[in-house]
Amino acid sequence: MATAQLYCVCRQPYDVSRFMIECDICKDWFHGSCVEVEEHHAVDIDVYHCPNCDIHHGPSLMKKRRNWHRHDYTEPDDGSKPVQAGTSVFVQELQARTFPNGDEILQPMQGSQVTQRYLERHGFRYPIAVHKMEGLGLRLPPPDFSVKDVERYVGGDKVIDVIDVARQADSKMKLSAFVKYYYSPQQPKVLNVISLEFSDTKMSELVVVPDIAQKMSWVENYWPDDSYFPKPFVQKYCLMGVKDSYTDFHIDFGGTSVWYHVLWGEKIFYLIKPTPANLALYEEWSSSPTQSEVFFGEKVDKCYKCVVRQGTTLLIPTGWIHAVLTSQDCMAFGGNFLHNLNIGMQLRCYEMERRLKTPDLFKFPYFEAICWYVANNLLETLKECINIYNVVCYIPVFVFLFYFFK
Repeated sequence: MATAQLYCVCRQPYDVSRFMIECDICKDWFHGSCVEVEEHHAVDIDVYHCPNCDIHHGPSLMKKRRNWHRHDYTEPDDGSKPVQAGTSVFVQELQARTFPNGDEILQPMQGSQVTQRYLERHGFRYPIAVHKMEGLGLRLPPPDFSVKDVERYVGGDKVIDVIDVARQADSKMKLSAFVKYYYSPQQPKVLNVISLEFSDTKMSELVVVPDIAQKMSWVENYWPDDSYFPKPFVQKYCLMGVKDSYTDFHIDFGGTSVWYHVLWGEKIFYLIKPTPANLALYEEWSSSPTQSEVFFGEKVDKCYKCVVRQGTTLLIPTGWIHAVLTSQDCMAFGGNFLHNLNIGMQLRCYEMERRLKTPDLFKFPYFEAICWYVANNLLETLKECINIYNVVCYIPVFVFLFYFFK
């Protein structure tokens, strides 16, 4: 039996789940964690020298920056290439833009008013802002809860997704490494964490999601305990970003509705209504090879600016197109949920994801399975309510499934 080839200073076999970097001198491969090279730093290295080779050849050679407005900062700056989303030049230009005030579309409400009965009666088609969390059923850590506290409850060895904002590129690193970066007096890059789902950690005990997100959630109400598929965990995210972090325009996966609460700091949301015209423009923009060079907010009639300050909870309905700028160092909590009020829009968003060939990593986990569970629940409810079976009682189920699988 052949012996597996060993790599790195740790002399371990190749592991696809761990980031590795090749030495340009000896051609051996090394785990980034073993040689203290983070994945997001590797892109800055022009010629890498491993710990053994740098003794004889000197330290690694770094790439030279030639611009501040392109994802590939080594491109010569001849003034001919447009600004790309997330770069420092882009953020400066974004802050100088003018937008319609978000108050035009925001519905200010008290926490106790945001009930399932209210939304079923009045609809959930515009964002809701709740400036005091009392009555929402939301429970969070105190405002002095820090990034170090997140590490204490979640564990420093947890590998998280981190976005290099200037490149709009995702990489993985240990939470402890991000915490070290966050508190560093010098931060050569803007790094942003927006997808730390912590339901399986001790920090989950500190957070209770808003009542409305629990009572309306398909997963919480219809996902069976004996499901073949693992239950999706999408209700508890911790978002940690430094000033000038930016997430470009997107629709949350599966057309889910979202709740956000800014624990401390500030975020700015750029909100676009999901009209048929805007959704068509969004799909065209998302599939364009020059997407990062075009500010989507300029392609629509109105893009609203909504400043979300400390202590505010924002509820965003199904399908709303939005971008987010972290205007101050910020920690926020949030979650996603599918529900009964906007089924058509949820399915439309899912169909769009399929046309755009969105990777599974960025889609709602087991979206089709939850749709089947909801349809089955509806069918069972109809059976209980109607004693005489005929095709009429199945029409709502048929319509729902036809729309989903047409």
